[in-house]
Amino acid sequence: MDTRLLLISHASTAAMREGRFPADDPLDARGLTEAHAERARLSIPDNAAVFVSPAVCARDTASALGLTATVRKGLADMDYGRWHGRRLSDLSVEAPQDLAAWTHDPDAAAHGGESFSQLVKRVGQWLDALDDTLSAGPGNAQRNTQNVVAVTHAPVIRAAIVHALGTWPAVFPRIEIAPLSIVELRRSRRGWTWWPAAQ
Repeated sequence: MDTRLLLISHASTAAMREGRFPADDPLDARGLTEAHAERARLSIPDNAAVFVSPAVCARDTASALGLTATVRKGLADMDYGRWHGRRLSDLSVEAPQDLAAWTHDPDAAAHGGESFSQLVKRVGQWLDALDDTLSAGPGNAQRNTQNVVAVTHAPVIRAAIVHALGTWPAVFPRIEIAPLSIVELRRSRRGWTWWPAAQ
């Protein structure tokens, strides 16, 4: 069975606009408005399995998009450790070397949380276990393609792309994922591939 996965980054949050690391912030009025506007343009197959990060902003986004989603820990945002809720501008003064290392070295986790390399490994495990999870569902064995939607975070989507391409995690700063972006990955016998998402 082939898998078509649409990864949707959550709508913008006040923390994002203020240059802060997330601290499980909900969507504010602006983020909800953006997500509701996207709902009219979003085309989700009727038979899609829908998953969401445990974070409030991701669950708010899924709800605003009209999606009934199952929470999956594998879609959780990167663990920012001591930097949760902190402003980037403050950290650039207080810990410039740590911040520079984190933004350029995929193995750096000066904040005591998760490195990007660790995130790639975690997300890769979720992706590679997805077929087993889906095949256990009723009626899925008869389908040629299983459609999946996952509402998650930009770093998680970057990690999924790195895993799908089998590339070195050091490319992560070169991948930009805007709020409410859609990235399509497909899995077949030859493994994961990155497709241009039809939006």
